[in-house]
Amino acid sequence: MNRPRFGFRLIVCAALFSAVSALAEQPAYKMVGPVPPAIRAARKIFVSNAGSDSGLFPEPFSGDPSRAYTEFYAALKAAGQFDLVDDPGQADLVLELQLIAPYGPTNGDKSNGASDPLPMFRLVVYDRKTHFILWTLTESIESAVGQKIHDRTFDDALLGLQQKLDTLFGKAPPAAH
Repeated sequence: MNRPRFGFRLIVCAALFSAVSALAEQPAYKMVGPVPPAIRAARKIFVSNAGSDSGLFPEPFSGDPSRAYTEFYAALKAAGQFDLVDDPGQADLVLELQLIAPYGPTNGDKSNGASDPLPMFRLVVYDRKTHFILWTLTESIESAVGQKIHDRTFDDALLGLQQKLDTLFGKAPPAAH
């Protein structure tokens, strides 16, 4: 074997291993901003239906524009982690749920940070007393082909939003049976 070539390969391999090792040691992003104490202290929640953008029902998603609100409310109630109230005046926090279908670029090239936007759930957490926004969560609904798959991605995104909310509130999701 040619010695200079072997030495070059050894140097390249060492450099690659060093680069991979350095990337592996990069710390994962960790949230450093504080969560407002009102979020973690909340016991009573009012869920507000901010509606859905037009053109999403009955296709590509089955049901009606209240589907997201109805399913989200039912999931929160079933989890039993909050006292859901019927009057925002009785709540510690107001959660405003909206299904949006934003307009945007029609180019799929993400090199400039933009592509066609997907429908998404937007959940805004308001302090009931001050009416200030404390937090906003979003969850995109993946694109799909066919109504059944669209409905599954809808449900998956709604579950993802609920999991983000549980994390924000510092609540452990219920154990699977």
